Amino acid sequence: MVETVERIEKSMKTISYKEGLLKELKDPEYASEYLAQALESGDQAVFLLALKDVVQACGGAAAVAEQAHIQRESLYKALSNRGNPRLTTLQGILKSIGLRMAIVPEEEPQEVEPA
Repeated sequence: MVETVERIEKSMKTISYKEGLLKELKDPEYASEYLAQALESGDQAVFLLALKDVVQACGGAAAVAEQAHIQRESLYKALSNRGNPRLTTLQGILKSIGLRMAIVPEEEPQEVEPA
């Protein structure tokens, strides 16, 4: 019995949370929702960290910087904890990974009718 459990454990391939996340973020729908949720947090550092994850999933900083027509170092700086990327930089990054920004009306809370 113990040998069977050990054999099964060895045959099971486990992946880390980060590996699983990066695999999921290759899907544009998943990546867009991931970034939207990070943006909803209202914390710029959270959004930049999420964008860094998506960049990593989409080929890494060097590939994305080249496609976005910016220096790799500039991309690293923009996505750092203290990053404050310009709108054009964000648009270039998003375009290079197959996404774009959109402005939508804020949802109004539903009124609850008294019972």
